[in-house]
Amino acid sequence: MLTVSRHAALAVAALAVVSLSACSGGDSPAGVAYQESDPAPVAAAKVDAGPAPTVEELAKKVGCKVNIQVDAEELRTGACSTKAGDFFVNTFATEKGKDAWMDQAPEYNPHLVGRLWTVLGTRETLDKLRADLGGDLHLTDHRVTPKAVASSPSAY
Repeated sequence: MLTVSRHAALAVAALAVVSLSACSGGDSPAGVAYQESDPAPVAAAKVDAGPAPTVEELAKKVGCKVNIQVDAEELRTGACSTKAGDFFVNTFATEKGKDAWMDQAPEYNPHLVGRLWTVLGTRETLDKLRADLGGDLHLTDHRVTPKAVASSPSAY
């Protein structure tokens, strides 16, 4: 599990990448794919389409009083500690920003990924959170082609 200081450093580095990529106007490099998703089907919360959730909204769904670590226009990160475990909730202004963050995210920690958000924690914690949050479970390097279907067609 990442410490708060390591996660904050990762968030700052990703924010710099997002800022640079936003200024460049270029597309993602060719050949960049995404992480292999959890091949085992898990019942996840059905989520209506609409505006992307905030860090606070995601945290509230799982009973967390979030401690905001990064509060920028492009990226918001909050630390949570619940009975399910310790984890970080990230929201992004754009999919391009989320992709840039995922490119910098630690490959050794699983991620729960939705539309404009990610949750980083242990596999055990994410399995518990997934029923309430929805999203896809990314277990290893997210840059390989996904083999599983999204947990819900209307997931964030």
